[in-house]
Amino acid sequence: MLLEQQRYIHEDLERLEQGIADRMGDEPKAIRERLNRDHEVSQLLDQIQKQSSELLPLYEDKAGIRSKEILQISSGDPFEEFYRQLNGIKEHHARYPNEQAENSEQWYKPRKGDDQPYIVENMFSGEEAYGRFFDLHSFHESFLNLPDSKRLAYLQYLEVFDSFQPGQGGIKRGEKLTDQYFKYLGDLMAYLESFMRRTRPLEDLDKVFGGWDTDFEKAWEKDEVQGWQMDKGAKEGGATKKLSAPDAVWCEACEKEFKNENVYKGHLNGRKHVKAAEALEQRGSMTLGNRLRERAVAEREFRIKKLTGAMSTEREDTRVNVERRQGMTERERQQELENYFNLSNQQSQPVEEEVEEGGDDKIYNPLKLPLAWDGKPIPFWLYRLHGLGQEFPCEICGNFVYRGRRAFDKHFNETNHITNLKRLGITNTHLFRDITSIEEAKRLWDKITRDEKKHNVDEGSVVQMEDAEGNVMPEKVYLDLQKQGLL
Repeated sequence: MLLEQQRYIHEDLERLEQGIADRMGDEPKAIRERLNRDHEVSQLLDQIQKQSSELLPLYEDKAGIRSKEILQISSGDPFEEFYRQLNGIKEHHARYPNEQAENSEQWYKPRKGDDQPYIVENMFSGEEAYGRFFDLHSFHESFLNLPDSKRLAYLQYLEVFDSFQPGQGGIKRGEKLTDQYFKYLGDLMAYLESFMRRTRPLEDLDKVFGGWDTDFEKAWEKDEVQGWQMDKGAKEGGATKKLSAPDAVWCEACEKEFKNENVYKGHLNGRKHVKAAEALEQRGSMTLGNRLRERAVAEREFRIKKLTGAMSTEREDTRVNVERRQGMTERERQQELENYFNLSNQQSQPVEEEVEEGGDDKIYNPLKLPLAWDGKPIPFWLYRLHGLGQEFPCEICGNFVYRGRRAFDKHFNETNHITNLKRLGITNTHLFRDITSIEEAKRLWDKITRDEKKHNVDEGSVVQMEDAEGNVMPEKVYLDLQKQGLL
């Protein structure tokens, strides 16, 4: 019966391929429907791989059973073999008379219109909204409990949770080797990987993660992982570091620049410098075990950066959603969640019903309010709260009209406005906030350039005076000190 088993597997593979084709032929509108379809296709692909792995050993036929069966059918009496197999089937059904036959044609067909539960129904929390947003509240609390961490609000944490440099929201290198920080990174990395697998079931994520591991290995061998370079390389880099002035001195322990040698020597006895120097010396005599621990922490940070970069759209949507929900009451949040589920259920109904009822339900919007994410007008109180009834034209941006003060203020930092200012010959753009007229911008820029020319005095043209002790100073300062009798 080996040939019959092969035939059955081939038939099942064709059903699986047809089931995938039927699902990919439809493009659902709702994100829940689309994500559920992708997960169903992913399960069918896994089933194809499983069936193919069972079929391949049958063709290899290492035991020679398939060859014997083919030889037996081709050389002997075909009717004798046929009746032998028929008797075996009859004996099976006589032994199990109440066994019901299943319709294999219905196994992999998409089910529409029935109460079949969704695969993604229990995959996401309410905050994640079926993979649209991150839910990092627990990780925000873990971050606040870390030693030497900044007290950031949740909205600020969403902007810097993948920045691990001390000046950009991260903690110092010496505090990163604790078990608490290592567990925090592991939990955050596991969540982001799980979120990516849940929202992208059809992508070969194992291959992507393997490529990231290879990139980290190469960067670590070359000592190019940001924030985790060896101290020898850091000292060589400090020697060649560009300083703001010729007399400036760089302190490697404090990672800070000092204006001159005297200021640098004065800070050497401070507690901060002593503590930083001890930490630098400990890192200089780092054992292999500590370096391996640093490598484990650096690998998790590297993976989190890659994951966040790959899901930049979800991160930005999360930030916008949190900022929007902060201006809503708890009742409005619950109402929005209910409307979201009701909208998903309406879009999950068969297309035929939508065609029959199409054109009857028109959105009533006499005030011409902007539409929200669900296609319905936003509440009027929210419209007035954000001042969307006010219009702000900008001549620099081609007389584009911005609705609301918030959008108007935000556009001054956007690329379009800055590029138009540079086309007018204006380079220092941050001084031109709230200026929308081209003529006014040109006048202000001319005034700024004239003032800069007046203040840029050639140092060679300034008269230098020297007192009896050899101190050199400008003539004006010398005359003032002479009048006061201080020379």
